Amino acid sequence: MTDPATNPSPMPAPEQRAPAVPASPQQRALADAVREIEHHVAAAGWDAPVRVFALVRTQAALEASPSLADQLSTQVLAAARAEPWHLTSIEQEGLPAAEDLESLLAALSWPATVDGTAVTVERVVLPPHAEAAMPQDPDAALAYLMGHPERTDVRIAVGVLRDGTSWCALRARTNDSDDEVGHGPDLVPGLVQAVRATLA
Repeated sequence: MTDPATNPSPMPAPEQRAPAVPASPQQRALADAVREIEHHVAAAGWDAPVRVFALVRTQAALEASPSLADQLSTQVLAAARAEPWHLTSIEQEGLPAAEDLESLLAALSWPATVDGTAVTVERVVLPPHAEAAMPQDPDAALAYLMGHPERTDVRIAVGVLRDGTSWCALRARTNDSDDEVGHGPDLVPGLVQAVRATLA
């Protein structure tokens, strides 16, 4: 699989917006899950591969497998009892080989017991004027990206539920702090749509 940190397909810089507020119980639960996933992945550092997570409603998972309670903290169990939409994330191992993120997502499908999915990926962001000058040749484009003085490395976490609800978290390497992570339902619309398609 192509290393997402060096994929020669830059993303445009995200728009600056006011902090987003989840609009529904489902979106609040998804926002919490995406935030926790992004923090978990951030703890492992940068230059990481794509990671994929199944999202399941914790109450339903506990009903189907009561022994799961032994693996969850008291705090998580209390939150799951209080919030019907509380979500548990399950990282997927042994992902299929793929040339790029788009191919990987196209190869994924989920059983009905999965309520949503989340993906984390690293990308290079360039300002529009720099992106316009990028060479067409893939090797030259990669060298251009990696050597550009205005490049910014970002980690993106995108989560989507079966009803279409989405949430994103975006962390820049230049502001690598939990309180500097941007959040919103559609910060990366193309990736949101691609992740949503895995649940179709």
